Formats: sequence, C-alpha cells, structure tokens
Amino acid sequence: MAILGAQLVFSLIVFSFLQKLSCFYSLGRWLLAGRLVRYLHPSDEDLRKAAGIAPSGSNKSNSKSRRNNAKKGTLLKDADETFTIPCNTPMQLDTAPVHAIDLVHLHYYSEYLWIVDFSLSAVVVYVLTEVYYLFRDTNEMNISILWCLLAVAFCVRVLISMTADYFKAEDGGERILIFTFGFFCLVLSMGILVVDESVLEFGLEAGYENFSSGAVKLLKVQGIESAGPVEFLTFKIILAFFCAFIGALMTFPGLRTAKLYIDALKYSRETRFKQVLLHLNFALPYLMLLLWIKPLARDILCGLNWKIKTKVFTEPVFENVRISMFVVLCVLRLALLPTHMQSHLNTAHNKIESLNKESGRVSNSDVKKLVARVFYFIIVVAVQYVVPVFVLLFLAFMYKTLGQFSWSGIFGERAEQFAMSYQWSAPVAVQKPANASETLVETVSEFTLVFSDLRAVFTPVFYKGLLSFLTWWTCMSWTLAMTFGLYYHTRVDN
Repeated sequence: MAILGAQLVFSLIVFSFLQKLSCFYSLGRWLLAGRLVRYLHPSDEDLRKAAGIAPSGSNKSNSKSRRNNAKKGTLLKDADETFTIPCNTPMQLDTAPVHAIDLVHLHYYSEYLWIVDFSLSAVVVYVLTEVYYLFRDTNEMNISILWCLLAVAFCVRVLISMTADYFKAEDGGERILIFTFGFFCLVLSMGILVVDESVLEFGLEAGYENFSSGAVKLLKVQGIESAGPVEFLTFKIILAFFCAFIGALMTFPGLRTAKLYIDALKYSRETRFKQVLLHLNFALPYLMLLLWIKPLARDILCGLNWKIKTKVFTEPVFENVRISMFVVLCVLRLALLPTHMQSHLNTAHNKIESLNKESGRVSNSDVKKLVARVFYFIIVVAVQYVVPVFVLLFLAFMYKTLGQFSWSGIFGERAEQFAMSYQWSAPVAVQKPANASETLVETVSEFTLVFSDLRAVFTPVFYKGLLSFLTWWTCMSWTLAMTFGLYYHTRVDN
C-alpha cells in the first residue's frame, strides 16, 4: 500500500463492479445483437421449387432404389438430402434479425465478448486513475499500466490463436501469405530502424542509451563489472524480428479491414455523411503515421521550421494530439462496427448473385454452406476488425503514462500549472509503530529499494522511445496490410 497507494484498491473495486455489470450489460453483445440482419439459406423445398424439380417422394423408381439399397445394407444419402440444381436458378433469401442467442455458438464469441468488455473496463479504470494521478505526486506508481498490459496481452493472444488457425488450414495459401508479409515487414523494419531521428522521431536511440547507462550504474552498485547490455545494433536486430512477428499477426486483420471498407461503401451510397465517416475511419491510421515524420508534422505544426513562423501547437500539446488521435480512432471504429458487420452479412446475397452468373450445376448442400458460412464467420470478422484498434489504443495509453506526458498540457501552460498546484502527497510515516513486525518492515524497505533501482534503469526516456516505435510500427504494419487488401479487392479480385 505504501507503493501502490489507494489507487490499487480503487481500481480493483471499479474493475470488479464493471465486470459484474458486464453480466447484465455487454458492449460487445449490444454492438451486434439486435442491430444486424442476416440472410437465411433456402430450404430444400424452396430450391426444388425454384429449379422446377419434382419432390423425390413422387418418383417410384427412386423409392424402389432406396428399398434395394436398404436390403443390401449400404449407407447412401437420401435423395431428399442431396440433389443438384442449375447454377442460374433464381433464389430468394429470407432475412432475420441477429439475436444474442444466435451468436453464442459461433467460434471466438466468448473471446470477442471478453476483449470488448475487458477493454471497456480497462479504459474506465485508466481514465479514473489518470484523474486521480493528476492530483497526486508523480513519484507514485501508476497502476493503470497493469490494465493496459493485460488488455494488450489478451488481444495478442487472440491474434496468435487466429493466425494458428490459418496455419492449420489444408490450403497452404494462408501460410504462404503470412510468411511473405512477415518477411516483408522484417526487411522494412530494418530499413526504418536505420532512418535518422531527424526524419522519424521515435527517440529510440536516446532511450536505449539512457537504459544502457542506467543498467551499467546499477551493476556497479551491485559490485558487478559489465560493459552494459547488448549493443544498439543487436537491439535493433532483435526489435526487427519482433516487428516481423507483429506484421505477421496483422496480415489478415488488415486484409479484412480493407474488404469491410469496400463493402461498407457499396451499401452506403445513399448516405453521404456515413460515407464521409467510412473514409475517415479508413484514412485515419494513415494520417496518424505522418505525425511521427518530423519534417511533415512537428516542424510544421510546432513552428520549428525556419520557413514557417506560424505555431499551431506547442510541443506538449502536439504529443497529446498524437495520443488523442488513437482515442478518436477507437471511438469511430466502434461506432461504425455495426455498419461494417452488416456489409459483411450482405455478402451472402452477393455470393448467390455471383453463383447465378456461372454455368453448370451445384448441389443444395453447397448452396446452404455458401450462405450460412457468411454468418458463421461474423465473429471472426468482428475480432479482426476491433482487436488492432484496441492494441493501438492501449499502447498509446502506455506511451502517454510511462513517457510522463500530461493531459493538462493539451489545454495550455496555465491549465498544467493549475493541475500541478493541486497535487498533493500522502504523508509518509517516518517512525515505526511499536507493534510493527521487523520482518515486514524490512521486506517493504527492500521492495521499495529494488523498485527505485528499477525505475532508475527503466526511465521515461527509455519507455518513450520504445513505446513510440512499437505504437507507430503496429499502426504501420496494419496499414500496410490494409493497403494490400485494398489493392487486391479492387484490382485483382475483380
């Protein structure tokens, strides 16, 4: 309690309350259930009627054949179960609203609910903790970082699980695509890591130097002679392979986002405002990438370029604007989730129209699978749609908190000074109570000493450089996959 303070108890109470509330009200369930309409596959009777096929029960030869097969003990499918119809047979698909009971049995539904509801709870805890931390001493540990780390870990776990499912597919096309995009991200990240800090301002080199010097000092205090951690070049190589791993995980979420964007625009032609929101939702990650390019963003907006005298933002405000863009992206992405999911469900009708343009015959079971597969895949689509945004959001939160940026800086120096004037520190007891346990006091003091030593090694400068790069690269790999998906679905697939 001396280190974590009241915010540990406060965050646990708030988080427990939100988790109990999620049993009765779930944001993930509310975004899908009752807001979407799905297509139902036609029945066998409807297919026979549309194709002009008489019911098999009226055919005497088929009945005699079934009796002969039964006498022989052979297991053949009933003629009522499998039959073929011409591909150009006109088929009418009925619609039905999507209810929560329809989604329960779908794959990844529990993971989807957990990620959305946990992320909402983590955001609420983070906001309340930030308000508390705004009026507290900055030396106190901010425990909201724990919830951000858990949220990112849950999202990465689901992405790994989905990527593993693609590797289990019989067709090796998905595996080849993941390996290819991962290798491309490896090469690209190596090139980006050698770009000068005056172009891409991550602060990675300064952060690693600060970390290395802090580690050397700590080892000297412990009586260990060392030249420090690995060389900066080795650190870059390790980071490049980690970037390739991130790129591989973002492959199919990016492709899926591009497909949903194209389909949503197709079904929103009559609503101009919604089209503007869809364009903004898709283009916002690209704009966010430009905010890390120093000559295009900081130098111009902060008036650091000698040719531009107009200062739009101060540098603290500029940092807050970059972080706030991720919040705007997350809110916009969740607001348009039903629109994108409905565009995915509408592809069932498009598949039937494409089937009608083909020649030959198709079985009734294939027609049913063609329509039903679209709805059965909706939760996977929803997870691929929201998970990258949650990863970016919580990485941005950690970048803000561990980099020791202040939200009050976005309102100017006066607001920041006003917030700092109201900061207060809890009184520290300097005398030990008479009945205090000697072992407990020693344990707390040792833990406090270790914690202070670690904070001297993992400084805000190091966190700022590392998290700035990871946030930017996660967005970069995601947008690369989106760009490839946009080209594929508009040029190649057509």
